Amino acid sequence: MALFDISLLELIAFTVSVLGVWLTTARSLWNYPFSLLSVALYGIFFFRIKLYADMGLQGIFALTLVYGWWQWIRGRGGDGGLVVRRVGRAETLAGVVAGAALAGMLGLWLHDRTDASLPWADSALFAASLIGSLWSARRYVESWWIWIAVDLCYVGLYLVKRAYPTALLYAVFVALAALGLRRWRVALDTHAADALRGNEALRS
Repeated sequence: MALFDISLLELIAFTVSVLGVWLTTARSLWNYPFSLLSVALYGIFFFRIKLYADMGLQGIFALTLVYGWWQWIRGRGGDGGLVVRRVGRAETLAGVVAGAALAGMLGLWLHDRTDASLPWADSALFAASLIGSLWSARRYVESWWIWIAVDLCYVGLYLVKRAYPTALLYAVFVALAALGLRRWRVALDTHAADALRGNEALRS
């Protein structure tokens, strides 16, 4: 594939990805069709620039997106809006342990068995992104903190790889993740206030 074709593919993936994340911050189910198209496009792109962990991550993202679509359909409130929630302490600990183990094993395999570029950084971000994706699917507000950290690291990674449009994409993702955190916190507070008013109405 010519350099021009890779750049065009990256630009299209960029546009679709921004739209998907924007719809996620708004708690819209329409984020899923766009996000699925995005991971397909980026899977091809990452293969071309030899970021194999990121390429594989797109396939896993596709599975978690299908899972998340199902979870979000089941997680609608009485007003039709998505009900968000906080992650528990046990699940936080499990996520940290599982993510660290996955990053270590994948990094070792990529380092020893492939010509992957930046295998350890790639693997660590793979693991963190997987946890973030699962937490987003389960509608945890804290998923946005993971995305802020991961996206900041990806900006540096793609600058090193000279994938400048994708580095810009992840800089946009940092801003969108901050917006998503604020929006989901507001939704969480609104849901809690509505539940409190409902309980008070039942007691009166």
